[in-house]
Amino acid sequence: MAFIGTGGTISSLGVHPLELQDYVIHNNRMHASAIVDRFPVVNEIAEVIPVDFRNVISPEIYFPEWRDLAVLCHRLAAEHADLAGIVIGHGTATLEETAWFLNLVLKVDIPVVVIGAQRPASGLSTDAAINLVNGVRTAADPASRGRGVLVLLNDEIQAAREVTKTSNWRMQTFRTPDFGVLGHADADRIAYYRKPERRHMPDTEFDVADFDALPRVDIAYAYAGSDGSAMRAFIAAGAKGLVSAGFAPGMAPAADLAAMAEAVRQGIVVVQSSRAGSGRIYRSKKLADAGVLAADNLNPQKARLLLALALTRTSDPVEVARIFATY
Repeated sequence: MAFIGTGGTISSLGVHPLELQDYVIHNNRMHASAIVDRFPVVNEIAEVIPVDFRNVISPEIYFPEWRDLAVLCHRLAAEHADLAGIVIGHGTATLEETAWFLNLVLKVDIPVVVIGAQRPASGLSTDAAINLVNGVRTAADPASRGRGVLVLLNDEIQAAREVTKTSNWRMQTFRTPDFGVLGHADADRIAYYRKPERRHMPDTEFDVADFDALPRVDIAYAYAGSDGSAMRAFIAAGAKGLVSAGFAPGMAPAADLAAMAEAVRQGIVVVQSSRAGSGRIYRSKKLADAGVLAADNLNPQKARLLLALALTRTSDPVEVARIFATY
């Protein structure tokens, strides 16, 4: 079992057990090997190979780290023929985006489980230890194969495509709004109840190993009185794609929609999502007339990443719509 450390709360050390919020000011984070040393019980579950990768807070992680992380996963799988799975420790702020990206680009057939923590490793009642142990248990379980990249916190196993962070501090922060968990890491066994339906790793069409950057895709958040200024600013900044975080159930204010239609006329691919974070977007006549595509039930940040990856292959709206219907 490989454990890759990227930093985040799961790796963080404060100066007092009750320092549960402002611990990041110390900039004291452990690499993967130190995390395993701090919680050695994980070695009773499996033979763990710690892999030091990055040591940052997750808002500092983006495409260069994602690309290198994918390369590392492929290398580990190739070098260790008996590798049962890969666990990745990650900060929770962008954990869902990293998991979703890997779900779309990895070509390994072993389980990959992304874990994090809501409380630092030094904190009272930290969840770092149990999430590490359960992440390893989940990755080692044969039933985890074929489910795409998984996210494990709070004993709950979620699909990378569907999960999102919903609370700043609560332990049950990661939720799947529409469908719920895939299963649980219970004390006696890993218990699954469903599988993701959409296409996922390793059977995907995306390969970014030779890319230096993703095409620029921006998100414009709808609010009462928004006038299209954000959309026009993103167009001026060189966006190749735009995502509208619109009103539920997937509507943009008239001024935003006008700016979106102008973007489409300029060859920019525009996708309508919803700020509600739950529910499928219906491509209404207004959206279709403006040339705007639907994000299905992906939240804005997930829609942005899928659109960016789609744009590495095509800018044909018909093909982009197919991709959103597939993944």
